[in-house]
Amino acid sequence: MRIDIITALPSLLQGPFSDSILKRAIDNGLAEVNLHDLRAYGSGKHRQIDDYQFGGGAGMVMMIEPIETLINELKDQRTYDEVIYMTPDGEVFNQSMANSLSLKGNLIILCGHYKGIDERVRELLITKEVSIGDYVLSGGELAAAVVSDAIIRLIPGVLNNETSALSDSFQDDLLAPPVYTRPAEYKGLKVPEILLGGNFGAIDKWRHEQAEKRTEERRPDIWNKKQKTED
Repeated sequence: MRIDIITALPSLLQGPFSDSILKRAIDNGLAEVNLHDLRAYGSGKHRQIDDYQFGGGAGMVMMIEPIETLINELKDQRTYDEVIYMTPDGEVFNQSMANSLSLKGNLIILCGHYKGIDERVRELLITKEVSIGDYVLSGGELAAAVVSDAIIRLIPGVLNNETSALSDSFQDDLLAPPVYTRPAEYKGLKVPEILLGGNFGAIDKWRHEQAEKRTEERRPDIWNKKQKTED
């Protein structure tokens, strides 16, 4: 998988891809992440990428030309499955979307900044608009890192245990069950006896029941949606 991230602040994104699981995925050739500095495509000696908005109002707007030039340059080199724009008014990112995007080959992610991008960029170039929640960040960089992490960890071979991602929260529309490690008892709190017995069929059944219970108690919105789907 190749992910090209377009940003006005590439230094904000260097950290997330330089350590841990994402770094190993990149080093092992399972994922390729490229950061593109939009200012390199700006106009004038100051490399301008934003301008005042028509109609007045506070905040600058990202200009069409630098974005279009960079996206078209990338498209001339390869075919992209999606051109994603990170924006608070996009479709809310979830595990199902991460699963779907992890099957793609090439993605472009455009990070918004300032007051946003010229609407015509969305009309002409963007194929998918994504939000990571109902709140506003200073820019789309952190959101792009979140989406990239969620996608890349699902690529076969990235996690040491191939089945680990399948038992994450939100897979099968359920939260993950409680997990325990040694010691078996700590300050009077004991690991459930069923996890110590070695009966893996019973353990799987217990974990599924706990996942259902936790989802119903903590995320009734997900639980109710799941019940409606199954009815």
